[in-house]
Amino acid sequence: MRLFRKTNIDFLGVRKTMYLLSSLVILAGIISLLVKGVDYGIDFRGGTELVLSFNSKPDIAQVRQALGTIGLAQSEIKSFGRDEDLLIRTTEQGEGTVVGDRIKEAIRTTLPDLQFEVLKEDKIGPKIGEELRRDAMYAITASLLVILAYIAIRFTFIYGVGAVVALFHDVLVALGVISMLDGVIPGLNLEITQEVFAAFLTLVGISVNDTVVVFDRIRENLKIYRSMSLHEVINRSLNDTLSRTIITQGTVLLVLIILLFLGGEVTRGFAFTLTVGTIAGTYSSIYIASAIVLDWSLRKKKTT
Repeated sequence: MRLFRKTNIDFLGVRKTMYLLSSLVILAGIISLLVKGVDYGIDFRGGTELVLSFNSKPDIAQVRQALGTIGLAQSEIKSFGRDEDLLIRTTEQGEGTVVGDRIKEAIRTTLPDLQFEVLKEDKIGPKIGEELRRDAMYAITASLLVILAYIAIRFTFIYGVGAVVALFHDVLVALGVISMLDGVIPGLNLEITQEVFAAFLTLVGISVNDTVVVFDRIRENLKIYRSMSLHEVINRSLNDTLSRTIITQGTVLLVLIILLFLGGEVTRGFAFTLTVGTIAGTYSSIYIASAIVLDWSLRKKKTT
């Protein structure tokens, strides 16, 4: 099945403009990360986290006063999906469910008219949270290095560099967008949790698959169209794989968008991260990975 036949789009003709666009998006994300940072979930911070569903919309100020009676007024309290749901997070440590029980009892005692149901209750020790953060970073770094080695062996080293730079681009764009939009859109809680790190690893796999397909077509076309310049061969290869890219990535995006809006709060961070990353990955396979291969080859040709 092909959506487009015999397209002749000069993708690489605007690669410098696309380099600039990517740089601006990544720079905005880095500034947001430095100024605003990201909101780590309980998995990585350690402490106690509860999600409570009330019978009516609660007043956050009153809930904070209730927690103040047990010395936890500084806890993080925010809406969680629906107006009637609250997320309460504290770094307070205690044996078993002691901290969570104290929070629930304080709300029941101080605000007897507010009935609630516990949707989720988690407790993570600070040491475990630190280990999870470290292991997650190791996992992403290791995956990028393995991909670099694989593509360098299957194609050439510069193809591996182009693919890994594109993957870094995708991860940085997704992370920057999470930082910029967290807390901006009501009901969209973009915390860095284990599910979000799983989305980053999934993104690496999806993005590199698209890049490898493009590289494979470039290698084939280099043998067939020997009279063409590298610029023309890469452009032809990108046009040859355009229909496949749109069908494959479009199908993934359709599922992710449904999951984002209908999948519930638990999977929302995963779906949002993967949605942004898939869009960035489709773009980077064309305008980053392939463009780096072209520019590197042209520069190498000039120096020899």
